[in-house]
Amino acid sequence: MTLIHREPKRGSRCRKGITDDAVARAIAGDQAAYGELVTRYTALAHRTAYLLGAGADAGDVVQEAFVKAYRKLDTFKLQADFKPWLLKIVANETKNLHRGRRRRNLMELKMAAITETVDHDDPGTLVDDSRAKLLQAVQSLPDHDRQVVTCRYLLDLSEAETAQTLGLAKGTVKSRLSRALAKLRPMLEEVAHER
Repeated sequence: MTLIHREPKRGSRCRKGITDDAVARAIAGDQAAYGELVTRYTALAHRTAYLLGAGADAGDVVQEAFVKAYRKLDTFKLQADFKPWLLKIVANETKNLHRGRRRRNLMELKMAAITETVDHDDPGTLVDDSRAKLLQAVQSLPDHDRQVVTCRYLLDLSEAETAQTLGLAKGTVKSRLSRALAKLRPMLEEVAHER
């Protein structure tokens, strides 16, 4: 079996040792190889789900995303990058969560936003005040703007990976980023003036 090795792209946080070989072995039915992928991408998938709006349900979203990814491994193209493929599933599961929440009870969502509890495993509680205000500003953006900013800047994905993760064209990613950053600037200037 030939090992395929790709150098990490600029800005990526991948570790050496997990190569496309793990994906190929997982597709071939090697559950240990899929376990390697789960171990490698769990933290990133959790951060993605949380930052895209899953909140306390991020763990459930990630678990469901890994189950769906496993079931869909036969549709994965070995020439593609696994990370954006997986994150697209995480993003879709987060969207499904939002749809389900809206259908169940809109009032319950409003009450959950008002009564915030602190979860020490929650990445949002582990940031200092200025970063918390930045996250709050990003979370106040409309969904389509928040998703692009989150993927591109908070998760450090390239434009291509962001486009693939969200199922958008690269041009759409660029234009949404531009508009979202224009909306964020006044909010961040207010935060800077408060200091």
